[in-house]
Amino acid sequence: MKLYWQEKYPRAFCWSFGDSPALADELAALADELAALVVAGKKRGTCSSLVSYQKEQPPVTPGAYRIVLNGTGDAVCVIRTHALRLIRFNEMSADLAALEGEGDLSLAYWQAAHRAFFEREGNWSPEMELVYEEFTVLEIAP
Repeated sequence: MKLYWQEKYPRAFCWSFGDSPALADELAALADELAALVVAGKKRGTCSSLVSYQKEQPPVTPGAYRIVLNGTGDAVCVIRTHALRLIRFNEMSADLAALEGEGDLSLAYWQAAHRAFFEREGNWSPEMELVYEEFTVLEIAP
């Protein structure tokens, strides 16, 4: 499926949700969980620190295609970014937090989970800048 989508979307890159490869088992489980939320239509947004976003190659831009991988590297769906916005951690809205589709969809859950994520990344602060992405699922693997 991955090869098929790479041919169909030649500018797409393969990507999985999650964080540090040092947390291999947890990373695979998180990638599985988040990919499943995308496939189910519950997760339509995600964010990264501006620092991490600036290191991404290729950078995500509106109109970009990505092939989402699960924890074992299998392609599960293709998404297309339709909006990016710069927002500070402490300015996250309940609506954007809910678009991420995680936990109980509350802002409090989002803050706790993402604070832990960004602390592991090593650059958390309440004023940190985030790149918030909204995306649409185009295709789902059979």
